[in-house]
Amino acid sequence: MSASAHPGAGSRLPVQPGAERVVVAMSGGVDSSVAAALVAAQGFETIGVTMHLAGDSSRCCSLADAEDARAVAERLGMRFFVANYAERFRSEVIEAFADAYLSGRTPIPCVTCNTRFKFAYLLERARVFGARRIATGHYARVDVDPDTGLRRLRCASDREKDQSYFLFQLNQDQLASLWFPLGELNKAQVRAHARRLGLVTAEKPESQEICFVPEGHYANVVEAVRPEALPGAGEIVDGEGRVLGQHAGIHHYTVGQRRGLGIGGTPPLYVTSIDAEHNRVVVGEVGALRAEGARVEAVSWVAGAAVAPGTRALVRVRHRHAGAFATLEPGGDGSVAVRFEQPVRAIAPGQAAVFYDGDRVLGGGWIAGACR
Repeated sequence: MSASAHPGAGSRLPVQPGAERVVVAMSGGVDSSVAAALVAAQGFETIGVTMHLAGDSSRCCSLADAEDARAVAERLGMRFFVANYAERFRSEVIEAFADAYLSGRTPIPCVTCNTRFKFAYLLERARVFGARRIATGHYARVDVDPDTGLRRLRCASDREKDQSYFLFQLNQDQLASLWFPLGELNKAQVRAHARRLGLVTAEKPESQEICFVPEGHYANVVEAVRPEALPGAGEIVDGEGRVLGQHAGIHHYTVGQRRGLGIGGTPPLYVTSIDAEHNRVVVGEVGALRAEGARVEAVSWVAGAAVAPGTRALVRVRHRHAGAFATLEPGGDGSVAVRFEQPVRAIAPGQAAVFYDGDRVLGGGWIAGACR
C-alpha cells in the first residue's frame, strides 16, 4: 500500500482538533472526489483510499484512476493510500462472473463489488486507520427510522442516478458506518462543485458499463477467464424442442435477447431461457417472456428480518427497471416467492430482484427463475 499526504496549494481544508477520522473510497471519478471534498469541508480528518481492483485495462479503479484520486487528495490536503485488491477481485468477482454466464445465468457483479470490496473490505481497512466511518460517492441515502431506531437504506434524491439497487445486501452494522454525501445532490450539482474546487476529475466522463468488460464484450471476458470450460456450439430450439439453428456458446446470450440469434422469419424470436445442462438456447415469441412471478434466492433484508408474508412491494428485476408491484412470500430457506400484479417481461436468472417500500429498500436477492 502506498501513501501520499501533500496539501494542495492554497486548498488545504482545516481539520478541527480531535476531529473524527473518516475514510473515503476514491475511485478516481468525479463522484467520489466530491464526496471526499464534502467530508473534508465539514472539518473531519479525511483519508482517501483507492482500491486497485481490475487491472490497468479497466475503466474503473485502475492505476490511472488512482493517480486522478491522488491528485484530488493532494488538492484537498488529505492523506491518500492505494490498496491492491486485484487478485481477490479476480477470484471473487471476475471469475464468478464468467462461471455465472457458463451456467446460463446473467450476473450482476456490481452488487458483489459494492458489498464486499467497497464496504466490507474497506470497513476493515478503515478500522486499521482508526476510523469508524467510511464515505463513498454512491447516490443513495441512509437515515434512522424514528419508530424502530433501525437504519434505513433509501433511494437518492436524483432518481436517474440512484444506486440503491446495487446496495441491497448492506446490513444494519454496515449502514451504521456508512456516509453517502451525494445522496441529496444531482450530477449537475456534483460537477459544479468539482469545478469550483478545481478538481482534475470535474469533467471526467463516467462509465455506464461493467468496469472489467471492455466495450461491453461480455463473451470475450468469459472466454479469456475460463477457456477450458467453454461448452462450444449447441442448438437453438423453440419451446417444443424443435431445432431452429445453432449457437456459438451459451455465454453469448441472455434472457430477452433478440439480436445475434441468426434466425430469420416473422414474428421475431427472443431468448426465453438458457439450458446450460444441454447446451441449448431456448427461444420464443415475445409473449413467452412474460412472467407472473419469480423465485428469488439468498435474500438479504436491510432491517435484519424478513417482511411479513403477503407484503406488497415495488420489485425491480434489473437496474434500469422502473419496478412492478408484487406480493412477497418469504420462505424458511432464505428465499422469496414474488407474485406480480401484472406480468413482467424478461426476468433473467442471475440478476437481482430488489424490493422497495416507497423510496426505502426492504431487501433483495438473486433471481433463480421466472414463474409463468
